[in-house]
Amino acid sequence: MKVDKKLTAEKMREWSADELKNKEREYADQLFRLKFQFASGQTDTLPNLRLLRKNLARVKTLLRAQEIAAGGAKKS
Repeated sequence: MKVDKKLTAEKMREWSADELKNKEREYADQLFRLKFQFASGQTDTLPNLRLLRKNLARVKTLLRAQEIAAGGAKKS
C-alpha cells in the first residue's frame, strides 16, 4: 500500500473540493486497512499510520476551511 509522503498543505490547497473528498475517503480506507494489519502483526507500518493520520487531518482541515469560506461568502 503506497502512502503519499511528499504532500504538503500548499499542494493540497490547489485541489478542488471533489478531489479533497475523494482523498479523504481514500485515506480513511487506507488507514482502516493499515490499522487491521498493524493490530494483527502482519506489518510494521507505524510510520505509515502516522503519516496517513496527518494527511487525513490536513484534508479534513482544508475541507472545513472551504466550507467556512463558502458559508461566509453566502452571508455577505
